[in-house]
Amino acid sequence: MTASSSQRKSTFRQQVQARQGLLVAGVFNALSARIAADIGFEALYLSGAGVTNMALGLPDLGFVGLDEIAVHTARVRDTVELPLIVDADTGFGNALNVRHTVRTLERSGADAIQFEDQVLPKKCGHFCGKEVISAAEMVGKLQAAVDAREDRNLQIIARTDACAVEGIQAAIERAHRYVEAGADILFIEATESIEDIRRLPGLFDTPNLINIVIGGKTPTLPRNELGELGYGIVLYANAGLQSATLGMQRALTSLLQNGRLDEDLTLVVPFAERQRLVNKALFDELEYRYGVAGQA
Repeated sequence: MTASSSQRKSTFRQQVQARQGLLVAGVFNALSARIAADIGFEALYLSGAGVTNMALGLPDLGFVGLDEIAVHTARVRDTVELPLIVDADTGFGNALNVRHTVRTLERSGADAIQFEDQVLPKKCGHFCGKEVISAAEMVGKLQAAVDAREDRNLQIIARTDACAVEGIQAAIERAHRYVEAGADILFIEATESIEDIRRLPGLFDTPNLINIVIGGKTPTLPRNELGELGYGIVLYANAGLQSATLGMQRALTSLLQNGRLDEDLTLVVPFAERQRLVNKALFDELEYRYGVAGQA
C-alpha cells in the first residue's frame, strides 16, 4: 500500500464524512473514468451495471464476477488517481467470499467497496422482483468486509434493497444494524418518495449515499439541496453510460443514413481530442526518450 493510496483513502473518507453531497460520476471502463476525471469530478464509481451492459451487452442481473470487476478496477486505477468506489454487488457469495472480495478489490485499487443485501444472483436496484437476504446474514458479510480491509480508511458501503421488498421502515432498521456491523456509508436503494429522501440523512450519524438513476424510481433533487440535507454522496451511477449509448446511436445512425461521417462536433469528438484523452502525447515523449522509434 503506497503512501499516496493511503492518503487518497483518508482524504476521501473526510470528504464523505463532511456530508456535503459529494457528486460522484459512475464509470464503466478506463476511458469513461478518464473523461469524468478530465471534466472535473472529484470521485468515481465503477458501476456493476455499467460493466455488465458495456462489456457483456447484458442486463444488470448478476452476470459479472469478481475477476471481471477486479480487472476493470485495476484498469481504472491505472488510468486515474481519483478516489474510486467499486460496486461489488452481493460480494459474490457468503461472508467468506466477501472477505476475499475486499482483499482482491483493495489490492486492485478500490478506495471504497459497496455490498448489497440482495440474494444471489442480484438484480438492478430499480428492477422489480428483487429479494433480500436476512439482516443477520448481511451483518456477517459486513463484519467480514470490515475485518478484511488492510487500510482502515477503505470505506465499506452497506446497501439495502429492502425498501422495495419490505418497506422503508424495514430498510431503515436494517441500515441501523449495518452501522453497528461497521459500515462506513449507508445506501438505501430505490427510495421512492421525496419525504423519505429528505428525512433519511437525519436518522443516522453515518453518512448516506443517494443513487439517482435517470428514469429510475428515485426522484431527482439538485445536488446542492441533497448536500444541505446531509447526504455524504450524490451518485449518478449510469449517467455516463446512458449518454454514451445515446451518442453512439446518433453518430452511427447518421453514418448509416448518409454513408459518411465527418468530424461533426455535434456527433463525434475530434480525432485530436480522442488522442488527448488517452494521453497520446505522453507515449510520443516516452518513445522519443527510449529511442523506440529508431530501433529496427
